[in-house]
Amino acid sequence: MIRIAIANQKGGVGKTTTAINISTALAATGWKTLMIDLDPQGNASTGIGVSSSERDASSYDVLVDRTPVADCVMPTRIPGLDLLPATVDLSGAEVELVNEDDRAHRLQGALRGDLGYDVCLIDCPPSLGLLTLNALTAADTLLVPLQCEFFALEGLSQLLQTVDRVQQRFNPDLGIIGIALTMFDRRNRLTDQVAEDVRSCLGQLVFETTIPRNVRLSEAPSHGVPALIYDHACAGSRAYMALARELITRLPEKRKAA
Repeated sequence: MIRIAIANQKGGVGKTTTAINISTALAATGWKTLMIDLDPQGNASTGIGVSSSERDASSYDVLVDRTPVADCVMPTRIPGLDLLPATVDLSGAEVELVNEDDRAHRLQGALRGDLGYDVCLIDCPPSLGLLTLNALTAADTLLVPLQCEFFALEGLSQLLQTVDRVQQRFNPDLGIIGIALTMFDRRNRLTDQVAEDVRSCLGQLVFETTIPRNVRLSEAPSHGVPALIYDHACAGSRAYMALARELITRLPEKRKAA
């Protein structure tokens, strides 16, 4: 199973929207997909149509109580896409795990073995705390949504430093599969400038596909469906389908569903 963490410590950059729609696109193309909601706000769970009352078990149980992942996942309305949901209990997980020797490796241990999935996407909280550290330790690679604004560049620098530390101490095999430019607005000169700066610094690491500012992307979560289902023809959905195709070209040729 290929494990991809979707992380950026800055909030509001499109992490959850990216996780939901990339997971949907991968499932639609034949990859048996697991999405893990590791954000205590549970937005990925809600955005995929799973209400809080439906979440009998969650990522909290996996991290704190060591409940097997298979006992906590649930199907979604998207064929081929399962969800490990989050609940508000997750907000206390960092405190409960702080004195545990393996606190950074709980998710890594839970994802060992054959779980029956080709790919797993982990939606991280907007911080670089213990939950995100668990995701980075468990992941093979990292996908970074980056909002096209000035302050996002500072946040990216901090995230890259964190990745370097994780590689040194917890997960030497952690890579970065790509940086996705989100909330792209061609009418705004600053957007173009930020995109140019990021591409000049990081080159091929930046995906060619950019995700535009799009009202339909914002509306979809309130209906409990991915934008790709809510309005597959909108600019945001087309962009995420293109991003998913680009992502697939960077994934190892292995474990794809028949």
